[in-house]
This record gives sequence, structure tokens and C-alpha cells, in this order.
Amino acid sequence: MQHTHYLIVGASHAALSALHAIRLHDAEQEVTVLTRDDSLPYSPTVLPYVVSGRSQPARVFLRDEAYFAEHKVNYLRGARLQKVNPGQNAVELADGSQIGFDKLLLATGAAPLLPPIPGLAGVRFHVLRTLADAVALREALPQVRRALVLGGGLIGMHAAENLAKGGVGVSVVELQTHVLSGYFDAEASTMIEQVFAANGVHLLTGASVAKLEAEGEGCRATLADGSTLDADLLLVAAGVAPVTDFLDGSGVAVERGVLVDERMRTNVANIWAAGDVAQARGFFTRDRIINGILPDAVDQGRIAGMAMAEDPGSLGYAGGVPLNTYSFFGQQAVSVGVHESAIDPAGVEVQKQTDAAHQRYLKIVLRDNRLAGIFGVNAAFDPGIMWELILRATDLGEEKLAFLRSPQQTARALMSKNWR
Repeated sequence: MQHTHYLIVGASHAALSALHAIRLHDAEQEVTVLTRDDSLPYSPTVLPYVVSGRSQPARVFLRDEAYFAEHKVNYLRGARLQKVNPGQNAVELADGSQIGFDKLLLATGAAPLLPPIPGLAGVRFHVLRTLADAVALREALPQVRRALVLGGGLIGMHAAENLAKGGVGVSVVELQTHVLSGYFDAEASTMIEQVFAANGVHLLTGASVAKLEAEGEGCRATLADGSTLDADLLLVAAGVAPVTDFLDGSGVAVERGVLVDERMRTNVANIWAAGDVAQARGFFTRDRIINGILPDAVDQGRIAGMAMAEDPGSLGYAGGVPLNTYSFFGQQAVSVGVHESAIDPAGVEVQKQTDAAHQRYLKIVLRDNRLAGIFGVNAAFDPGIMWELILRATDLGEEKLAFLRSPQQTARALMSKNWR
């Protein structure tokens, strides 16, 4: 049985961040990285651009073979994790082979959720989570005139935009009353919806599909209200869930994701988890949440890698703060932190600025003089700085009114003055 000191399962942002942290402190112990993909590492955020043709599949990789050779990393492609055996300090792969480890990081990410729609299994459909998914969707586009997207979250809306830009007639069915409901309130989402409608995308919110039927190479969707939609291409973008099936019977604690502490440790010795698969504490609550965003994956991976390498400079995880930047049809929407409905109302202030004529929206949520959330459509502010203001629990003090008037300028001044 092959053996490695550090075993990292997964190859996206959390895994690569952990690998970097390990090699900063431990340049010699053997590291093995497993990925179920047959490719070099890539970011899921690039997949819509592969679909549109803006990014070529061969040019999206985050690391190359030379990087792994330089850092003495055994990079194994097409290696699907089947089972974790903590008692033997080993994992079993789908091909039956085993790899022993001293320390294991689970950075297996998430997989698409398939809604329980009658008839779904009997029709051809696409998902968009891997590079292979993106290539398959791109190759299907030349034959498509009408597309149906199930889900108005980030994946569904990105795909709908790129399909529409390719000349495809697109309908989006979203169960919630407005699109992107995990990031924006109804007022902000309405502005986004108007831009999509102006670009020919048919949005059906507060709607659901009752059944699906095959129609030639495409499908027919019957909605809950009895209306029907025909499509040559069906994309299911109804959300994702952490990949944890390989942990059945392992003793590693799992709720929605793998439960971890502030150092990304699981309840089992020498096993860590980070990224979309990890369920860690939230910043605004003691509950453990899944915060599937790129900056958090990098942060969690770094913390896990430092802990695995026993780096004395290792710090604990401050907690998950949502952050998403979303560009659409030449415009931008940004969501950082939480809305007022997600926190204790005591000490909460909310300010909104809306300019419907110029498709501009800004909402700022403060609690006890500290930033809790900021949300904008075509509004100028730096999401990374706002994220740090929240994580640092920066008291705005006498700068509060200036911040409410000009969040970007004031936040930059605070950063320059106080952060070292």
C-alpha cells in the first residue's frame, strides 16, 4: 500500500491553499494530492466562461505540472475517493487501491443537487460543476435554440447570461420569489431581473416544475400552474451539496457538511476538512455553517495546512462571512456579509440608497456601529476591504456618517490608517 505523510483530497482553492501553507513550513515530508478530475487544478468560478468560449479549457488551470514537481507533490488525477478508514490511517479509492496517510485533508467540494422532479431521470440534462461539464455544455450549444435553466442562483444566472449571449432563447425557473435570493433582497434582485429581461431572458420566479418529459432530443417542462415550456437543452442548477458519501461508517462527524473546529480539525485525530465540504462556525452565529465562497475556501485551506504542518504561527478561523461578486451583462452586483433579517435586531441600523433610473442600489447594515453587511448593484465599494471590516469587527466610531455617505472612500481610509 502506498503511503504519504500529507494526503490532500481535492485540488481546487482550499486544497491548493493548504498545500502552500504546508510547504511554507515543511518542505520535505511527502505530499500527495488526489483529484477525481482528469485535469490539472482549476477554479469552478471560471466554468461559465468556458461555456461562453471566453476562456479556453487548456488555459484555465491554477497550477501546472512543473509546480507540483518543484514542490515535491505527487499529483494523482482521476482518483475518486471511495472510503476513509481512520482506524487504519488509510483511504480506499474507487479502483480498489489504498493510500495510507499520517495526516488527511478533505477538500472534496460539493456536487450538484438534483431536484426530485418526476421525469428528470428520463430526459437529457446538463449540470455545471466540473470542467468536463462546462466543455459538454459548450459543445452542445451550436444545436440549441431554446434552453431551460432550473434555478436562479449564481450558477443558473451565469449560465443563462452566456446562453443568451450565444443567441439562445433562455427561460429560468426559480422557486423563490426573486433570483439570487441567497445574496440580495427583492429590491436589488428586481434590478438584476430587469437587466436579464431586457436581454431576452425569460424569468419565472415563484415557480416550480411539476414534471419533465422527453421531446425528441430536448424536453417539455410542465410547471405547477399547468403551463409548459419546451427546450432543446435543460440545465439543472438547483444548488449543490457537500460531497461526503465516502465518510459513511468512518466515524467522522457529518451534518450538512464535515463538522470542523476553528483549526479545521474534524472529530477524528489527524483528519481535517476545508472549503465547500466543511461545516465551520459562522461569524455572526455560534452555529456551524457551510460558506461556499472562494475567499473562505482559501482561508480555511490555509488554516488547515498550517495546523497539519504544526506551524506555530497558526491562527484560528474567525468564522464564515459571505462574500460574492457577480458580473452580468456589463454590470456588477456585490454582496458582503448578512442582511438585517439574519442577525439579532438589537443595535441594527439599515440604510438604503436607490437610483432606479441608473440601475444603482446600495444597502448598508450596521450593528453596534460595526459593519454587518453591504450589498450593491452598480455601487462603488471594495468587497475585500468590506469583508475585512466585518471580520475585524471594526468600530466605525466617528467615521460612521462618512462611511454611510461614501463607503468606498471611508473604508480605504480606515484600512490605510489602522491595518498593519
